[in-house]
Amino acid sequence: MEELVIEFHLEDRSGVSPYMQLVRQVRQALRLGLMREGDQLPTVKEVVARLAINPNTVLKAYRELEHEGLVAARPGVGTFVTATLADSSLAAHGPLRQDLRRWLAKARRAGLDDESIEALFMTTFRTAAQEDIA
Repeated sequence: MEELVIEFHLEDRSGVSPYMQLVRQVRQALRLGLMREGDQLPTVKEVVARLAINPNTVLKAYRELEHEGLVAARPGVGTFVTATLADSSLAAHGPLRQDLRRWLAKARRAGLDDESIEALFMTTFRTAAQEDIA
């Protein structure tokens, strides 16, 4: 079996529907340049086997991505990436990722668990976004 370009994971406590989690993960991979045009998404059967979810959930996610023009299904062959979301900011990702890793390490040293780190990040992210709008 060939190396999968993307490995889906589901978070039960996220409050986001499983199909939307799959859609977001593909979008993120496309935005970060981790997936490119021509890459194949895992088959529905592979995703179902790995995540133990309903095949219709995977199909719904893939249909959503197809509707957005990001992937195309080839009957009997698979679902392939047809567009990317990566842009010119991709070059900045490496240094920013290093800064973020340092920040995460600092947060863990301060005693924050994953949930606290995520809460701190998301509230700060939302507040900053709202300040940018205002």
